[in-house]
Amino acid sequence: MSDLDRAEIEGFWAHWLDLNRQAEADGSWSPLADVYAEDATYGWMYTPDEHFMAVGRDQIREWALGTEMAGLEGWHYDYQATVIDDVNAMVVGFWRQRAGIVDDATGEEYEILGIGGSWFGLARRPDGEGLEFAWQRDWFDLGSTATTFLDIVKAKKATQGLLDRMSLNGIEQPGHYRRKDLPSTVWPPPVADGKFLTQSTSSLAAPTADIVSGCASTGGPQ
Repeated sequence: MSDLDRAEIEGFWAHWLDLNRQAEADGSWSPLADVYAEDATYGWMYTPDEHFMAVGRDQIREWALGTEMAGLEGWHYDYQATVIDDVNAMVVGFWRQRAGIVDDATGEEYEILGIGGSWFGLARRPDGEGLEFAWQRDWFDLGSTATTFLDIVKAKKATQGLLDRMSLNGIEQPGHYRRKDLPSTVWPPPVADGKFLTQSTSSLAAPTADIVSGCASTGGPQ
């Protein structure tokens, strides 16, 4: 059980939202790294065998909030809902990713459709003065992202920064790894270690040899 109370978490989260608005206004997200632990990890998946992972505050500043945000100046990530788990010191935020570029056909901003979000683990700072993020994992719809980027390009509204971003070979960029080479776990480390397990694997998770054999002999379930 966490030693953080809900009021602390809510206050820290409100501060985080304020920092996000400022970062978007400034067009620079790297200052957000100051609220991450020195040894924090931050990652997400592009494809099953291409992942991004930053380990430590410096890599989070330089890569996750730096090179990975290149070409996205003017974009904004508005949190639509937040779930706070004060027992386990976690926050899940669900955001919409919009470009700040208007689609002339609709009169609305280009948007990456689908649900995007961030899952955070919180901890008390070593000096006891406030909270920080111990880890973060994001998710988003890569197919929808590609579609929106291409729609912006077709409309001739892409910035040079976005065009430069789209020209890069992803796996060659800083912090991009094949899954087997990841420096941290896909699931946040304490979750991967089973510290928050709420449901164990069912004994029915895999078919038995008899069931597989029966399907093979009959051409499938009847």
